[in-house]
Amino acid sequence: MGHQTTIHRFTLIVEGPDLQTDANADALFEAGCDDGTIGSVDGVQFIGFDRGAPSMSEAVRSATADIKAAVPEASVVRVVLE
Repeated sequence: MGHQTTIHRFTLIVEGPDLQTDANADALFEAGCDDGTIGSVDGVQFIGFDRGAPSMSEAVRSATADIKAAVPEASVVRVVLE
């Protein structure tokens, strides 16, 4: 049997360019972040994910890589597990 895929729920706090511009939101969607919801509160921007992966660490790693691929200037500064 292969690895079981579980849906992992977490939020990545992201610094850098505005992720909610049409261009960046489209790039994130195209890069595989279609399982994420972009938002910001008090100037802190985040993407909340429901990502399928064998482990939480793999889910976070793949989401971080997708963000960097879409918006190279963006930096994930914190992971909030739900």
